[in-house]
Amino acid sequence: MKKSFILLIVFFLLFVLAQGRGNCQGVTDKEIIERLTRIEEGQKAILREMDKRFEGVDKRFEGVDKRFEMIEKRFDQMINLFIAIVGAFSAIVAVTIGFAIWDRRTMIRPFETKVKSIEEEIVSNKKILHSLIEALKALSKTDEKVVEILKKFNIL
Repeated sequence: MKKSFILLIVFFLLFVLAQGRGNCQGVTDKEIIERLTRIEEGQKAILREMDKRFEGVDKRFEGVDKRFEMIEKRFDQMINLFIAIVGAFSAIVAVTIGFAIWDRRTMIRPFETKVKSIEEEIVSNKKILHSLIEALKALSKTDEKVVEILKKFNIL
């Protein structure tokens, strides 16, 4: 591309010089060649400077790429930290709920056993009371005082 650009400029200058040769009679071929040579050297200098500038721009892009990679790594670290915090919080909540459930169950078990024993005692006491009432009714058939007491308590 650079060569074609240089050739295009050279042909353009030759065309301009060829057109202007009829008006300019003091210019020789040697002078034209010298001028073209200076123009080519100037173009080469410009191309060298452009190459240096492009290299500088490339270095800047490389710097930006490195910075972008650093930012990307930092972002990944922040995401991992966020995941760790959420995981720790979830674990704490799960442990707390589990402890509350365990505590309630262990606290209720003694009450459940006590209530069952009281129910069993009441059932056995009902049987005893029922047997006692039956005995008193049987005794009331022979004793008048027992009949009066049972009537007083509305058992008969």
